[in-house]
Amino acid sequence: MQRVAKGGQGRESCWHPSGVALMNGSGPHDSLKGDKDAKQNGHEEAEPGEDGNDQEVIVIQDTGFTVKICAPGIEPFSLQVSPQEMVQEIHQVLMDREDTCHRTCFSLQLDGNVLDNFAELKTIEGLQEGSLLKVVEEPYTVREARIHVRHIRDLLKSLDPSDAFNGVDCNSLSFLSVFTEGDLGDSGKRKKKGTEMEQIDCTPPEHILPGSKERPLCALQPQNRDWKPLQCLKVLTMSGWNPPPGNRKMHGDLMYLYVITVEDRHVSITASTRGFYLNQSTAYNFNPKPANPSFLSHSLVELLNQISPTFKKTFCAAEETVARHPFERIATPFQVYSWTAPQAEHAMDCVRAEDAYTSRLGYEEHIPGQTRDWNEELQTTRELPRKNLPERLLRERAIFKVHSDFTAAATRGAMAVIDGNVMAINPSEETKMQMFIWNNIFFSLGFDVRDHYKDFGGDVAAYVAPTNDLNGVRTYNAVDVEGLYTLGTVVVDYRGYRVTAQSIIPGILEREQEQSVIYGSIDFGKTVVSHPKYLELLEKTSRPLKIQKHKVLNDKNEEVELCSSVECKGIIGNDGRHYILDLLRTFPPDLNFLPVEGEEMPEECKKMGFPKQHRHKLCCLRQELVDAFVEHRYLLFMKLAALQLMQQKANKQESSAALENGASAENGTADSERPESEDGKIEDSVTGLDQVKELAETIASDDGTVDPKSREVIRNACKAVGSISDTSFDIRFNPDIFSPGVRFPESSREEVQDQKQLLKDAAAFLLSCQIPGLKIGISELITRSAKHIFKTYLQGVELSGLSAAISHFLNCFLSSFPNPIAHLPADELVSKKRNKKRKNRNLGNADNTAWASMTPQELWKNICSEAKNYFDFSLECENADQAAEVYNLQKITLLREISLKTGVQILLKEYNFDNRHKPTFTEEDILNIFPVVKHVNPKASDAFHFFQSGQAKVQQGFLKEGCELINEALNLFNNVYGAMHVEICACLRLLARLNYIMGDYSEALSNQQKAVLMSERVLGIEHPNTIQEYMHLALYCFANSQLSTALNLLYRARYLMLLVFGEDHPEMALLDNNIGLVLHGVMEYDLSLRFLENALAISSKYHGSKSLKVALSHHLVARVYESKAEFRSALQHEKEGYTIYKNQLGEHHEKTKESSEYLKYLTQQAVALQRTMNEIYKNGSNANIMPLKFTAPSMASVLEQLNIINGILFIPLSQKDLENLKAEVQRRQQLQESMKSGEQLEAEDKAVEEKDAEPSMPSAAIP
Repeated sequence: MQRVAKGGQGRESCWHPSGVALMNGSGPHDSLKGDKDAKQNGHEEAEPGEDGNDQEVIVIQDTGFTVKICAPGIEPFSLQVSPQEMVQEIHQVLMDREDTCHRTCFSLQLDGNVLDNFAELKTIEGLQEGSLLKVVEEPYTVREARIHVRHIRDLLKSLDPSDAFNGVDCNSLSFLSVFTEGDLGDSGKRKKKGTEMEQIDCTPPEHILPGSKERPLCALQPQNRDWKPLQCLKVLTMSGWNPPPGNRKMHGDLMYLYVITVEDRHVSITASTRGFYLNQSTAYNFNPKPANPSFLSHSLVELLNQISPTFKKTFCAAEETVARHPFERIATPFQVYSWTAPQAEHAMDCVRAEDAYTSRLGYEEHIPGQTRDWNEELQTTRELPRKNLPERLLRERAIFKVHSDFTAAATRGAMAVIDGNVMAINPSEETKMQMFIWNNIFFSLGFDVRDHYKDFGGDVAAYVAPTNDLNGVRTYNAVDVEGLYTLGTVVVDYRGYRVTAQSIIPGILEREQEQSVIYGSIDFGKTVVSHPKYLELLEKTSRPLKIQKHKVLNDKNEEVELCSSVECKGIIGNDGRHYILDLLRTFPPDLNFLPVEGEEMPEECKKMGFPKQHRHKLCCLRQELVDAFVEHRYLLFMKLAALQLMQQKANKQESSAALENGASAENGTADSERPESEDGKIEDSVTGLDQVKELAETIASDDGTVDPKSREVIRNACKAVGSISDTSFDIRFNPDIFSPGVRFPESSREEVQDQKQLLKDAAAFLLSCQIPGLKIGISELITRSAKHIFKTYLQGVELSGLSAAISHFLNCFLSSFPNPIAHLPADELVSKKRNKKRKNRNLGNADNTAWASMTPQELWKNICSEAKNYFDFSLECENADQAAEVYNLQKITLLREISLKTGVQILLKEYNFDNRHKPTFTEEDILNIFPVVKHVNPKASDAFHFFQSGQAKVQQGFLKEGCELINEALNLFNNVYGAMHVEICACLRLLARLNYIMGDYSEALSNQQKAVLMSERVLGIEHPNTIQEYMHLALYCFANSQLSTALNLLYRARYLMLLVFGEDHPEMALLDNNIGLVLHGVMEYDLSLRFLENALAISSKYHGSKSLKVALSHHLVARVYESKAEFRSALQHEKEGYTIYKNQLGEHHEKTKESSEYLKYLTQQAVALQRTMNEIYKNGSNANIMPLKFTAPSMASVLEQLNIINGILFIPLSQKDLENLKAEVQRRQQLQESMKSGEQLEAEDKAVEEKDAEPSMPSAAIP
C-alpha cells in the first residue's frame, strides 16, 4: 500500500506525484484500485464536526516496477511502469522521448512475443522487474504511414506558435518563460544567490510607470526567441501522384510525398510497407523506381537526415527544445482563442490541408466505423458504474473526454453550417428555418421558427432560449439521476448567428414530434401529457433543483401532474432511454422583468421602478441566486424557531401559570419579528439553534416523541418562510407560475398563491440583498450593447466583405476619425453577369451592402438606446471620445472586450485611436473571426470534495492535513481531466500558498509556476486570474531571492492590468504596493515611491482615507522616506497612519502601539540628523560627526511586509492562546454548522508582527 490520505490529524508527509506521472495522465496516480465503502470516499463525507474522529480515506496501490527498453540504433534504457498501465502507454512514452520520438510504427516484444496494445501490464505473463522489452519495427499500412507523417509534422511544428494563434488542435499561448528566462526550478539557467543585487536593472518600461497614458498592444505577445521556427525543411507535402496506381500498390507503395529541403533540393519520396525511400519522379514525370543510391529507412526522419545536412542539424536542435515545460505544449481540454496575433507567413502544410477537407476531426480515422455516434457515446459513459472511487474516476474521465471531443466536433460543424458548407435537411424552406445534420450532430439556428416563441418575444426569445436550455442541461447533468438522459448540447455564436448543436435521439428523425412526446407540452401548455416513469425520475431531481411537483390543466380541462416546467419534453428514444429536452425554464422566472397584469410587486421592487418590460419573457433567476435565496430563508427559519423555543423555555421557567392565561405559542410568531436575540448572548442562540436542528431532525424522522408545542414551533417557522412542508424546511419553486398560457386547477389555488408570493420574495431578495454587492461596469455595458448591434450588423454581410465590414464597425465604434468609409469588395471581383435567379444563400436580409452606410454617430446613438432599452441605463456620450472622457475608459480595453465577446481576431500592432485624419483600422487588420462557444463543464466530483475538505482544514489551521487532502484532490483532478484544467489551476495555486506558509519556498515556486502556465493556457494570457497568478509567483520568487525575476513578473502583471482595466482599479493598489516593496528592497527608493504613493492614492479613493488599508500604505511610504533619510516626510506619513489606527482600533491596540514606537524612532533619527547638520554648519569640514544609521531594509523585513499586504499572516501565539483558538474555532464551527451558511471563516484581518521567542502559528486567508 503506497499511501493513506486521511481527513484527521497526525500524518507525517505530503505525497507528491512525480512529474512524469502527472504529465501523461498515466503512471502511479492513475491506478486507484480498491477503496472503502461509499461513506468513506469523500462522496458522502460526514460533515466536519459531526463526530470527533474524521473518516479516513484509504487508497490502495500496487507498487510500480522497472523494465528495460531496447530500441534500434540507441542504447537500452530503463523505464518505470505501473501494473495498471496499458502497453499502449509505453508506446506513448516512447513517442514523446527525445531519442525515440520519430518512431510510430512498432510493436513491443517480450521474449519474441508481441504484446497486445490494450493489455494491462499486470496481465502479461513473465513481465516483471528488470524484463527486457524490444522495440520491433513493423510494416506500414496507409493508415500507419499517415500517422507517421502527421507525427513528424507535429514534431517539426512543436516550436511554431501558429496553431495557438489560429486556435486549432487545442493549442494556446503562454508567455511566462519569456519573463522568467526559462524554467524557474533548480534546472533554471540562473544562479540562485541574491548577492549580486547591484547588477539588477530595475527600471520598468516607460509605459508601465504610474501615470503613463501609453497602452502599447505589441507588448501583450512578446516575440519568443525560441519561436523563430528552426527551419528544417522548406516543404513537406503530399505529392500530386497520389494515390499509387494498381501495379505500384502491388509493389507495396502506400503513398508519395514531395519535399523541398533547405538546400533547395526537390525530392519525391515513396512511403512503402517497408519504410521510406527516394523515387525518381519529378513534378511532371512519374517514375516510381528507387533513386540511386537507394536508401530505405523505416523512419522518415532518418531518410531526411541522409539527404539534407541542414535537416539533420536543426532537427536535433528541435528535439532538444522539446524539453520545454510540458505545460507549454500539452493540449487544453477546450479550445482557447486569442483576440490578437502577429502577422504570420502562411506556410505549406500537407496535414493541415488534408484536415481541412475531410469531415473527420484530427485523428478520428483511427476509430473503426468512421463517424462517431455522439449520442451513444455520451449516454453510455453516463451509464458506467459508480459504486466506488475507481469506478467513479473512470466514469468521470470518460464523460469529460467525450464532452470535450463533442464540443470540438460541434464547434467545427457550427462554423461549417454558417459558412455555407453543409447541406440543409430541409433545403426548400426559407434560410432561417433550415436545419442541418453533420457528423451525427443536429444543428439549428437561433430564429423563431414557425412562431414557436410568439408569446415570449419572437426572435429575441429564440436567441436566448438555447443558453437557458444549456443551463438546464448543465443542472440536470450535475444532479446526475440514473435513468434520466439529456442531449449533448453546445451553443455556438459565430458571424452574428447563434447555432445550437445537439446529439440526436435515436429514431426521432423518423417520426413526428407529436407522436414522440409522452411527457410535457409541445405548444407551451395548451396540450399537456404526463407519464409515471418520467414523474418518478424527475421527482428525484426536484429536491436538489428546488422544483415543486404541481398540477396544470390541459386543453380538455383535465388535471395533469408535472415535475418540471410544461415545455420540458420527455421522449423515449428507440434505444429505450428516457430523454428530457427543452430545459429552458428549469429555473423560476425573474418577476422584475415580467410584468403580469393584476399582480402587485413587493415595495422594494416598486421603489426601484420594477417590474420593467423586457424584450422577451424568458428572464429567469440564476441557479446561484436560487441557492442564495434558499440559504437566506433557512437562516431565517432557524432564527425564528430558536427564538420561539427560547421563549417557551423562559415562559416555562417564569411559571406554568402564565401558560394557562392563554399566552400560546402563536404570540411567539408575532414576537419573533424582534431584532435577533435581544439577550445579545450568542452562546444562548447557539444552543437554541442546536435544539432546533435536533428537533427538526426528530420531527422529520416522525417517531412521535415530539411534544405538540415543539411541533407548533417548527410549523410556524415553516409557514413564515414559505416552506412547502410544515414539518421541515423545504423550499421549492413551481417553474410554470406566470408562464403565458399555463392554467392551474382550482384545487391548487392556495398553493399557487403561495408560489406567486415566493417568486415575488425572490425578486425582492435579488434587488435588496444580492445586487447591492455588485458594481456596474460601464465598459461592460457599452461593449454588450455594441455586441447586440454587431450581431445583426454581421448577419447582413456576405463572406467576401467580412474583413471590410468588421474593420468599418470597429472604426465607427472606437476611432476618433469622424467619417470612416467602408470599402466594398473590389469591382474587378464582382461578376458582371450576375445570375438573377440565384437564391440568396445569405441568412440575413437581401441587401448585402447596407452595413457599409453605418456612421459613428448612428452607431453610438444605437448603443445608447440599446443600453437604455436592454439595461435601463442612460449613457451620457455621443461617441467613443466622449465615452472615454466621461467614464474614464480606455479605447484599447473596449477593443479587447468587444473582440473577445464577438470572436474577432485583430493584428498585433500599435493602433492610433485618436487620429482625426485617418481611420484606426483597415481591413488588413482583421485576421480572423472565431466562434464563441458555450458548453457543459463536467465535474470531477470526488476530487472536488477532497479540495473542499482540504480548504476547510486549512481554514481551521490544520495546514498539514489540508495540504494532504489538496494533494489528493490534485491527483484525482489529473485523473479525470488530464493535465490541463481550470480546477487543477486553483488546486496548484492553493498548494503553492500552503507550501509557502509552511516554509517550503522552492516547492511553492514550482507549484505556482505550473499554476501560471496553466492559467495562461486555459483561461488566456491576460485573463484576470492569470494576472493574479503572476503576482503570487512574484512573491515566491522574491522569497527564493530571485529578485529580478520577481520584478519582471510584477511588471508583466501591471502591464496586463493596465491593458485590461486601466490604472483606476482597486486591485492596482495591491500590485503597486508589491512593486514598491520589492524596489525598496533593492534600494531603488525613488522608483519605489512612485508606485507606493500611487497605491496610497488608489486605496484612499476606493476604501476611504480613514481605512486600515490606507494606514498600512502610509507606513510603507514612511519606511522608504526613512531609508532616504527624509525624516520630515517619513514622520508626516507615519503620523497619518497612527491617527487612523488610533481612531479605528483604539490606543491600546497592537498596531497603534507599533506605529507610536516607530514615530518615536523617526523623531530621534530626525533630531540626530539635525544635530549633525548644525555641527557641519558651525565647524565646517573639521566637524566631529557622529556616524548616522541609514538602513537599507533587510530582505526579511521586506518579505514580512509583502506577506502582510498579500494577506498571509503569521500570528505569534503562546500555548494557551493556541488552546483558546482551537476552542473558539470549534465553537464557531458548530454555529456555522447549525446555520448551514457554508461561508467559510475568513482569517481575521489583524496583521500582527512576530514577537521574539513565542511559537508562531501561520494562518492563511485563502484567496
